[in-house]
Amino acid sequence: MTRVEGEGALDLQIKDGRVSSAQLNIFEPPRLFEALLRGRQVAELPDIVARICGICPIAYQMSAVHAIENAFGIQVGGQLRALRRLVYCGEWIGSHALHVVMLHAPDFLGFPDVIQMAREQGEAVRQGLALKKTGNELMRVLGGREIHPVNVRIGGFYRVPDRVELAPVAGQLERARELAVGLVRWVAAFDFPDFEQDYEFVALRHADEYPFNEGRIVSSRGMDIDVADYDSHFEERHVAHSTALHALVKERGAYLVGPLARYALNFDRLPQSVQTLAREAGLGPTCRNPFRSIVVRALEIVYACEEALRLIAAYEPPALASVPVETRAGTGFGCTEAPRGICWHRYRCDPDGAIVEARIVPPTSQNQPSIEADLVAVATAMLDQPDDVLRDRCEQTIRNYDPCISCSAHFLKLSLHRA
Repeated sequence: MTRVEGEGALDLQIKDGRVSSAQLNIFEPPRLFEALLRGRQVAELPDIVARICGICPIAYQMSAVHAIENAFGIQVGGQLRALRRLVYCGEWIGSHALHVVMLHAPDFLGFPDVIQMAREQGEAVRQGLALKKTGNELMRVLGGREIHPVNVRIGGFYRVPDRVELAPVAGQLERARELAVGLVRWVAAFDFPDFEQDYEFVALRHADEYPFNEGRIVSSRGMDIDVADYDSHFEERHVAHSTALHALVKERGAYLVGPLARYALNFDRLPQSVQTLAREAGLGPTCRNPFRSIVVRALEIVYACEEALRLIAAYEPPALASVPVETRAGTGFGCTEAPRGICWHRYRCDPDGAIVEARIVPPTSQNQPSIEADLVAVATAMLDQPDDVLRDRCEQTIRNYDPCISCSAHFLKLSLHRA
């Protein structure tokens, strides 16, 4: 079982007893989604961008619909807005459970993969699968199916559920929350490397919510901007060793998106129950150890379960499944919090609602410079170790980010060059 979502390799250059470079090679062919969207009608957009990722399709759908609604001057509120948060809860639960239990926990427990881990930690694996199943069920009920949901549209949904349909999911979520609390306590007891980095955290921040769909882009170094101003503060660069662009804060460099960033910048937006659980797990309001990101992801599963239960309890089916949509020429911007971090979209449309230009900045391309910086620091501290030990720790370092490398399904080939 491969344990990173994508195809890449790590090239680690070691010379004169030091690490001279660490390059995460993302060599999977470009998939050209931005180009194939040109000329398509905006109504097609949610179903097309969902195919970018089989693990977090909602992130791409939601960023896309928010961007088009921004271009058309559409506001979606009330229960339709609540349903969007609810389906995002399902994606976070499923994605985080997959990562925490199936992909990352084996690193900490000394297993090559989850199949081997299941022989000794069978109950943990079963509980992880149960969590993922709950997230999938929430996506099925709201999205029409578990993978690449088809119910999301500009202005809302094609169909909204009634309360009877959500009642069984609420029962599953009650059990899932208990499992998620146990998961936090389980992973908090892992043995973590003593490693911290001075990241610039970047995430959405909302006035009263832990962020899913809406908010301003903020950072731990004072940035506070509208989603539309992303290009004024960030830049993307092509590097020779990667088909994925590297994203940087202008004049500052690498930054970090994802659970550690969300947690640090929005700790005060978490319910008191989750804050208390975080402290029990040994975390303060900020965590700069990327290896402990597995604990933060588990905490976000607890939050997503609690938020989903709150939303279901308050749900009343809206009269209409979507608000009216009138096309017009314009440019729109959208940014939501994928499980791995902010997913930023920009679209320019013509008066008939055809897409003239599309731009998508996924989380992993934003994190790639930070991943490489972590690899240099981690490898430098372990140069006296055998190659296989160094390789395993480098793989674990990459998995800290739960990277979706072009959203495929292969993993890492490591090349060590000692001189």
